[in-house]
Amino acid sequence: MSRIARTLLFVPGDRPERFAKAVASGAHDVILDLEDAVAPAAKEQARTAVAAWLADGGQAVVRINGADTPWFDGDVAALRELTGARVMLPKAEPASLARLAVALPGRPVIALVETVAGYLALREVAGSGGVERLAFGSVDFAAESGIADEGEAMTAIRVQLVLESCRAALAPPVDGVGLEFTDEAVMREDALRSRRLGFGGKLCIHPRQVTAVNGAFRPSPDEVAWAQRVLAAFERSQGAATSVDGKMIDKPVVERARRIMDESGKGGA
Repeated sequence: MSRIARTLLFVPGDRPERFAKAVASGAHDVILDLEDAVAPAAKEQARTAVAAWLADGGQAVVRINGADTPWFDGDVAALRELTGARVMLPKAEPASLARLAVALPGRPVIALVETVAGYLALREVAGSGGVERLAFGSVDFAAESGIADEGEAMTAIRVQLVLESCRAALAPPVDGVGLEFTDEAVMREDALRSRRLGFGGKLCIHPRQVTAVNGAFRPSPDEVAWAQRVLAAFERSQGAATSVDGKMIDKPVVERARRIMDESGKGGA
């Protein structure tokens, strides 16, 4: 895909009246959730609603229930005929990803890393068949590991997700949800931290988060202006090393400038 999804908005699978609203929210991807957002008694209802919406032409990622739950096989069976639906696998680990690959061969998968076992097998997870992107389930990971998702406590975890994604030639990973959805400044700063660490997007749990996250991942006017100067200088130098704003410009800097221009929607030279 030419432009990766920056905002991925969860919608409970048993609330079909919200599906179209989520699509219209400005989120780059909608995740129809059959897992945490749906009570056990409503699992069948949610699966039916999601399958019907997708069969009617809806486009979404579906977070199925984990491979260790009694709902996994039914979720997979429902998606087998819906070939356009991408899948998010919760508590992704090598064994569960292998099982999913057999059940839905060739299906693009977002591997949600939210267990200690999944993190410790991160290289294998990233290299598993079908995996197109990693996502960080920071809330569940914090609950299991005892590491508070506060300040810089999980920075090392996040950086490793970014590095393993890069090594496996995956799209930059998706950071975990922020729990704040009323304070614009807090939401924006949370998303900016994700971007600075190398993430390519962020999970959202409320439509109010979408605008703040999209804005945080969009290059600022200053970044775009810098990128334009770099690309213009590089073109004038005909590919030789040169300088902009008193700093050396070579191929890695030029590639960064091109990424900024691509992300801004203005293209690169």
